[in-house]
Amino acid sequence: MSAKILICPSCGAANRVPSTRLGEGPVCGKCKAALTPRDPPSVGGAVLAKMIARSDVPVVVDFWAPWCGPCRAMAPAYAAAAAQLGGQAVCVKCDTEAEQAAGAQHAIRSIPTLAVFSGGREVARQAGAMPQNVIVQWIRQALPAG
Repeated sequence: MSAKILICPSCGAANRVPSTRLGEGPVCGKCKAALTPRDPPSVGGAVLAKMIARSDVPVVVDFWAPWCGPCRAMAPAYAAAAAQLGGQAVCVKCDTEAEQAAGAQHAIRSIPTLAVFSGGREVARQAGAMPQNVIVQWIRQALPAG
């Protein structure tokens, strides 16, 4: 049975999870937080960098800011999309106001921006608010085959 490395969005710990259990809500062995949370948590720049670099499962990031109306309007759709994706990807949020270095590192020019990272690199990016069904469809198209 193959296993995947998932980086905990809460504490940054690396966790080995059997591939067959990704959709079962695995939790971090260190802090017990969800590794594939149904409600995307906010992550800091250091944890985000570690997730992108080391996760064997694609990482989807919603780059947003609290003052952004379209960002706040899209948040429930993004959370619903994350729940619908199960263990296919790990969905997180990065507040570009609080994490300006992360926003700059990923060249975020407008918000909301969704980005998919796989194998340590960005594989897709989409700016602008989208409804849940479009988010899910876009993420699934961006995910690597397999």
